[in-house]
Amino acid sequence: MFSTGRRMLIPAATLLLGAGAAATSVGAGQAGSSSGPVRCEIQAITSGGMVTLQGVVRADKAVSGSYTFRVESAGGSGSSDISQGGDFSAKAGSPTTLSEVMLGSHGSIYDARLEVTAGGKTYRCDERVGGAT
Repeated sequence: MFSTGRRMLIPAATLLLGAGAAATSVGAGQAGSSSGPVRCEIQAITSGGMVTLQGVVRADKAVSGSYTFRVESAGGSGSSDISQGGDFSAKAGSPTTLSEVMLGSHGSIYDARLEVTAGGKTYRCDERVGGAT
């Protein structure tokens, strides 16, 4: 399982060594890395018994790189394990949606993780969503 509302900025070399620095944040409807030249967010939008999870990147200047977006069910009936990824390009100052999944929201809990690699660094966002019926 992923930790609730955690975000990390990990230099690529540090990632290989298995170390990093972490800070905790809890947001209403989104979690992410809120500072730095590249920021990631996981946005949750609930409507009509469904929840849409979006992996979003923001950058101070135009940037390109790669991402992985993973969503796992953490409780309730049934199970989900979704993994998406690929290359991206983002414009300066504008949010760029990298990935989106739509799931049932009635009593389900999902752990989502977005990892964005750009400019030799990896940025990670984690969010736990759901639980209400």
